[in-house]
Amino acid sequence: QVQLEESGGGLVQPGGSLRLSCAASGSISTIYHMRWYRQAPGNQRELVAVISSSGITNYADSVRGRSTIPRDNAKNTVYLEMNSLKSEDTAVYYCQATIRSRRSGSLDDYWGQGTRVTVSS
Repeated sequence: QVQLEESGGGLVQPGGSLRLSCAASGSISTIYHMRWYRQAPGNQRELVAVISSSGITNYADSVRGRSTIPRDNAKNTVYLEMNSLKSEDTAVYYCQATIRSRRSGSLDDYWGQGTRVTVSS
């Protein structure tokens, strides 16, 4: 059993910054790619940022240049740091990770429950 738990959402003023965390726990052998998605009301879920196990990153055009996705492999944790926040960043943010289970050896994608970010004055 593997779980992902996000934290760090809330209300942020336009122009502000945020730091989301996502910690993986359970029967983990290896964590490969870790990703952040977001879904705004009425919109499809979109990929925001991704980081490989070796630290290679990529970002959606909408957040590139004002976001970073660091990871701490010792803590099985990935972060999303965003600044210059806009109202368009308002969404539920989801963490996703590709993880090989130590117990079964299977490789699967796991999702967190989501954390809501509201950018408003």
